[in-house]
Amino acid sequence: MSEPASISVGIAERYATAIFEIAKENKRLANLETSLSDLSTALGDSPELRSLIASPLVTRAEQEAAISAIAEKMELVQVLRKALALMAQKRRLFVLPQLITALRDLLADERGEVTADVASAKALTKAQTDKLAATLTERVGKTVTINATVDEKLIGGLVVKVGSKMIDTSIRSKLNSLQNAMKEVG
Repeated sequence: MSEPASISVGIAERYATAIFEIAKENKRLANLETSLSDLSTALGDSPELRSLIASPLVTRAEQEAAISAIAEKMELVQVLRKALALMAQKRRLFVLPQLITALRDLLADERGEVTADVASAKALTKAQTDKLAATLTERVGKTVTINATVDEKLIGGLVVKVGSKMIDTSIRSKLNSLQNAMKEVG
């Protein structure tokens, strides 16, 4: 991960932890999850919102007023509204996508869930996804949700990432290993 990206993730995680703890203390985790979903959808659908959070041309006061009005209109949970206003004051709204991800991770962890990123050469069927989720749940000890993507470059097999662990059974990685072994011999 590049240094600026890791700094952004670090900032987002600190805000996410604070927001999560306050929401948990106030028994507002369900409301927080709903607000996050709404905010994520708005961020994905609105190039203007993405521009607002990233533009250095927008002043702190303008950013705070705009994000506060948006949060109010969207009826986001109070702790998230206040955090967004504070982030605007501190010029930290650019980490909003990472904040959403970090909060979703904290909420999933609270429910005893974990997300597995799975890349396969072809789209997995419902049965394959269910079987993989069951196997991973058994191994990890938490309920596993599959986030499946297709990467035709894998040729075959799977690449599974659960937290910091990665399992690569793709044909591409096996061919790369074979190629490296052949280079060492020759």
